[in-house]
Amino acid sequence: MSQITTHILDTTKGKPAADVDIVLYRHLASGWDDIARGTTNKDGRVANLLPDEMLLPVGIYKLKFEITPYFQRLGMNAFYPFVEIVFEVNSEEHYHVPLLLNPFGYSTYRGS
Repeated sequence: MSQITTHILDTTKGKPAADVDIVLYRHLASGWDDIARGTTNKDGRVANLLPDEMLLPVGIYKLKFEITPYFQRLGMNAFYPFVEIVFEVNSEEHYHVPLLLNPFGYSTYRGS
């Protein structure tokens, strides 16, 4: 299993959000470095955001969810053009960062 995983649940439909592009960034002194990309599958998950053997160093990371195209496909306008979740990696353990989403709000938490 990848050290960082995520999934998206569209709380409006009560179903996973498929085909959403996600970018993982690492914070550096010079700014944000794009280190991985993925797209959610039919279960709203990214199967392999990072290769299983890749461990991220301690630091600040950001997941950017490109949600505008998802809502446009549903014929809906969203208040937020994208969602960014910033979090800290401080060990080699697994980090699951879910996104609960609707066109006018979102929430997240540290999953397992």
